[in-house]
Amino acid sequence: MKKIILATSNNHKLKEMRSILSGYEVLSLKDIGFSAEIDETGNTTEENSEIKARAVYEYCKGKGLDYCVIADDAGLFIESLNGEPGVHSARYAADHGEEQNRQKVLSKLDGIENRKAYFECAICYVYKDEVKHFIGRTYGEITKEKIGSDTFGYDCLFFSDDLQKTFGQASEEEKNAVSHRGRAAVKFKNWLDENA
Repeated sequence: MKKIILATSNNHKLKEMRSILSGYEVLSLKDIGFSAEIDETGNTTEENSEIKARAVYEYCKGKGLDYCVIADDAGLFIESLNGEPGVHSARYAADHGEEQNRQKVLSKLDGIENRKAYFECAICYVYKDEVKHFIGRTYGEITKEKIGSDTFGYDCLFFSDDLQKTFGQASEEEKNAVSHRGRAAVKFKNWLDENA
């Protein structure tokens, strides 16, 4: 089996993906010496994940590494905000950080009844001429205040339909079982198992 490069330097994401893709060797950008910034200029999670995967695949080719590459992009999409923050989720409040992102969401939803939202993750696989996309979504709504741990993104504001609590209150195992990234990764693994 080919080695899989996961186009991330995020250890949290790497750990999650390695546990889902057990049986495969998953390497990070650090493992292949890739440190360039990739401009994510896409309008959708699919476009951004493909931009990242292609950039890293070209780097591998240039280094003579025969690896396949996967990259993911994710966002929080809120119905009454026309899908905001969407692909801008990580920098919704410019570069001010996660707490400011959360506060911006809460203030924009102030007084709004419809708080339906979903997280979406797109995983893009690139190897030679093959490009594949795998999409995962998880549905819920935005709470009026932070509930649970606020150590990761919007988790403490996202009340999961599946879990009936916020992602901030969920264990890692509970969250991975229903998360957008988990669902996209399982689709990818099923495809990989059949095609590897």
